[in-house]
Amino acid sequence: MGGFSLRILVVGAGIAGLSVARALRMVGLRPDVTERLPPGENAETGLYLPGNAARALRRLDLDGPVRPLGQVIHRQRFLDAAGAPLCEVDLDALWAGVGECRALPRSELHRVLLTGAGGAVRHGVEVRTLDLLPRSVGVTFVDGTATEYDLVIGADGLRSTVRALAALGGPPQPAGQVVYRSVVRGGPRIAEWTALLGQRAGFLAVPLGAGRLHCYADEAGAVAPADPLARLRELFGDYGGPVPEVLEVLDRVHVGVTEEVELGRWSRGRVLLVGDAAHATAPTLSQGAAMALEDAVVLAESLRAAGDVEAALAAYESRRRPRTRWVRDRTRDRNRTRDVPPALRDPLLRGRGGRIFGEHYRLLLGPL
Repeated sequence: MGGFSLRILVVGAGIAGLSVARALRMVGLRPDVTERLPPGENAETGLYLPGNAARALRRLDLDGPVRPLGQVIHRQRFLDAAGAPLCEVDLDALWAGVGECRALPRSELHRVLLTGAGGAVRHGVEVRTLDLLPRSVGVTFVDGTATEYDLVIGADGLRSTVRALAALGGPPQPAGQVVYRSVVRGGPRIAEWTALLGQRAGFLAVPLGAGRLHCYADEAGAVAPADPLARLRELFGDYGGPVPEVLEVLDRVHVGVTEEVELGRWSRGRVLLVGDAAHATAPTLSQGAAMALEDAVVLAESLRAAGDVEAALAAYESRRRPRTRWVRDRTRDRNRTRDVPPALRDPLLRGRGGRIFGEHYRLLLGPL
């Protein structure tokens, strides 16, 4: 594009925004990055990155800084609520030639991305208005300052301000689960990704290294409880396997409800949405960060290859939609298994579960 002097604004400095900033810097662009929250506002949670996330980090030349972090995960183990085996997925075989799977604290990945993006984020900055002009976007910030950009990228998450201001879609829609997250220290020794599946509920523990566990639990519903720790103990108190030991050491739990974003288009004029702002799903397949990282790689490639910004945005969306649609559809497929009574579901999983769960990632094994 004759124009590696494009003036670009990235709104949001989470995983999606920082990944985009990194990818743009790699093709010679220097975007402005804004974040409405002050630095250090993120709660401590864990993150599981499947093999396609590792591939995207490699394309961003950030696999080296990530390699010492967290723990490589080789297998997914599915157990019933009592802790008896249901099935396993061999992750090394599934993602062979793509990338290794890793669990790490979200804050550690964020630090790597922040460094990779150049570290220059303007915190406490919020967009008030967007004026979609024929060849640019006029941006007014809440503090009254105004700037014109060649491209505005909304990487500001589920409740995207950019999405609303550009009239690309309304608020996210409920996806049907209440989710609980925690990082636990001093819990049981767990070597692999381990999930216990119950009646319309599940409990997951993943090692993060250094004696830490990323714990994630969910149940069908749409309202977060006032006392999430008490609800967890009530809901999973009779589970087996490692759950009793985890519940003993749980002290701080972050609770929320799952939501989806499904849009007819991701761009209007020279405003584009990426990551959860464009295509959020429930976290069942652990693809939120992976999709954001892939978005960044493909967007930078599209801008570098296209003749103008509009053509680049069209090319980007045509490449990304099939993969994000696949993730959404497979997420809904897996979530529907929650409604199958364990007496019917568990024999099926004991026979074919590994193949069923592995199949959910099939399209993602292919090139971006």
